[in-house]
Amino acid sequence: EFVDRPATLAGILTATQGRGFDLLLVLIGLPFLTPIPLMGLSTPFGFVVFLIGTRLALGHRPWLPRRLLEHELPSGFITKLLSAATRVVRWLEVLLRPRLDFLHEQWLYRRVAGTLIMLSGLLLLLPVPIPLTNSFPALTIVLLAAGAMERDGLFFLAGCAAFAVTLAYFSLLAFGGVHLVDNLRHTVFGA
Repeated sequence: EFVDRPATLAGILTATQGRGFDLLLVLIGLPFLTPIPLMGLSTPFGFVVFLIGTRLALGHRPWLPRRLLEHELPSGFITKLLSAATRVVRWLEVLLRPRLDFLHEQWLYRRVAGTLIMLSGLLLLLPVPIPLTNSFPALTIVLLAAGAMERDGLFFLAGCAAFAVTLAYFSLLAFGGVHLVDNLRHTVFGA
């Protein structure tokens, strides 16, 4: 369907056949699971994830501005994404099933999932050229969105654990960066 015409987020939402924003989040997250950051793509897609997550965190239905929905995506990107995603989605469908339903029935857990997706979107949009800086936030997004899609509380818990690992990784990077700058300052200025 996307081979001979430009793809848009609106077109992807239509193609998801009612699975909507949860499946869109899974599709957005999948390309970023690679260890190498996808510079140039992570910022706009991270922004989209941030907007959707913010709406979910506030307890509102997901929504995106028309301008974002109609923005044309790089040619061939969606075709490659969907062909790769097909295998992953099949694998997810085998693993996903309604479990620990109470985690999706309580508004608190839905808000927590939305907040973690929002924060992961923020981390994804940072243009950091360091391995795994896209992977960890993307994993959180994929697990939480897939869990919401099929009301699988086990995936919700796995998404929370992935976010804890994400925070630890970014904290380690920040600590290492501060330490490196401090060492350079001492070396260069002798302070």
